[in-house]
Amino acid sequence: QVQLVESGGGLVQPGGSLRLSCAASGFTFSRYLMSWYRQAPGKEREFVAAISDSGAGTDYADSVKGRFTISRDNAKNTVYLQMNSLKPEDTAVYYCKTTVWVRDYWGQGTQVTVSS
Repeated sequence: QVQLVESGGGLVQPGGSLRLSCAASGFTFSRYLMSWYRQAPGKEREFVAAISDSGAGTDYADSVKGRFTISRDNAKNTVYLQMNSLKPEDTAVYYCKTTVWVRDYWGQGTQVTVSS
């Protein structure tokens, strides 16, 4: 079955960096778009970034453009989110997501806290 497992979250000071990873299994990873979402306390889950199956195409939320970079390694079935210049408002649980056929699959999430 499809599984997505995020890792790499933690506590970081404002201006710092983190790299999140999402390891995928149970489907042909290289054929599917992958995306990252986040959910802050008391807020709805929101789109962060997406990457095409080949990695040639990417898209970002305006709030993270120029600071975050999404990438993927199809040989390792892993998608990454490099987060630089982190701000307190980036604090959230970060999830990776894919859609296989008509069903959405989500990981369990990884907590990112930006605080001094």
